[in-house]
Amino acid sequence: MKPSRDVLLSLTKGALMPQEEMLEVARKKGSLNIGIPREITFQENRVPLVPDDVALLVNHGHSVLVETGAGKNANFQDNDYSEAGARIVYTPEELYKNAEIILKVAPPSPQEIELMQPKQTLLSTLQLPAQPENFLKKLIDKKVTALAFEWIKDEEGVFPVIRSMGEIAGGTSILIAAEYLSNANNGQGSILGGISGVAPTEVVIIGAGTVGEYAARAALGLGATVKVFDNSVYRLRRLQNSIGTRVFTSIIQPRVLGKHLRTCDVAIGALRASGGRTPLVVTEEMISEMKVGSVIVDVSIDQGGCFETSKVTNHSQPVFRKHGVIHYCVPNIASRVSRTASYALSTIFTPILQEMGETGGLPNMIRDHSGVRSGVYLYNGILTKKYLGDLFNLPSKDIELLLAAL
Repeated sequence: MKPSRDVLLSLTKGALMPQEEMLEVARKKGSLNIGIPREITFQENRVPLVPDDVALLVNHGHSVLVETGAGKNANFQDNDYSEAGARIVYTPEELYKNAEIILKVAPPSPQEIELMQPKQTLLSTLQLPAQPENFLKKLIDKKVTALAFEWIKDEEGVFPVIRSMGEIAGGTSILIAAEYLSNANNGQGSILGGISGVAPTEVVIIGAGTVGEYAARAALGLGATVKVFDNSVYRLRRLQNSIGTRVFTSIIQPRVLGKHLRTCDVAIGALRASGGRTPLVVTEEMISEMKVGSVIVDVSIDQGGCFETSKVTNHSQPVFRKHGVIHYCVPNIASRVSRTASYALSTIFTPILQEMGETGGLPNMIRDHSGVRSGVYLYNGILTKKYLGDLFNLPSKDIELLLAAL
């Protein structure tokens, strides 16, 4: 049955008249005010944002304040930042007074905490073992929201900062060993690797995590013989699959480990402790039986080290000899290659800051992004990590409950 002429007219009535446009409701956006202070921690050469990423953030409507000289140790000049759209400030007081988000690599010093403003946001490392006893209490008194970026997770549950810095430390440890094997640094005069007709150098790597994996990649790339030890068969198998070639692997059995340390030219300490101190798996007796002029690079030194003879050194005086073995025990290896490390950090932080702006600020992002939420240890001055509360005898509340109450 055909509709009548009157019905058709009623259905099309007003079809050619101006209609209201239906617009998509945009997500609430916020402009961030980010401050990058100059690092004052001893031999911290990295900067959290490079000029290219500053330009990206500025073009998205955010403002970035950079303290003069902040990028100098990573070979970024003030002019690089100002041309990217950042505003250069000349005192830390000015920066802390005007920035809403403080982004830095090292934890704030007591002097820097004093400069912080109430309700400010801090994004930095935590490194509690190196902090004074009242570190957390001072931050709580300022009622800041603080995130430890080494605790932030990505979509796959990986800690991207730890992973990235581990990759750098692993690869760099082999290059460091190569330096100290050479005559230029009073080493035994060997090339790390091998050439036709000459037996390759032997590298023993203790630990099959990210540091161990990238140390193995670098050593294999130079042509060395690589032997990897770890107490986890799963990690050893994962390393084999990841590097795509078969290398000698073994669990950490003292007699087997000692046997291979006696013949090696380089030993890399790449063990990580889930909490507390790294286990000592190489005794002084084992080290005394190593070849004179061989090199130890203890990347685990920031957690105490896995060699009994290790003691903390620094970039100015990086090595010492014990039983004729050269020991390199600098905790912050990534600062040795600060420009690369700065780019690595910047590629992690920039998307986080962009998303923070897109979601309308940090509170919304913490609520929506579980990976960022895992990095929060203070929320408006309230401690959100129970283990920190138990450790320092401070009250704490679960971040999920705090967010639900808002």
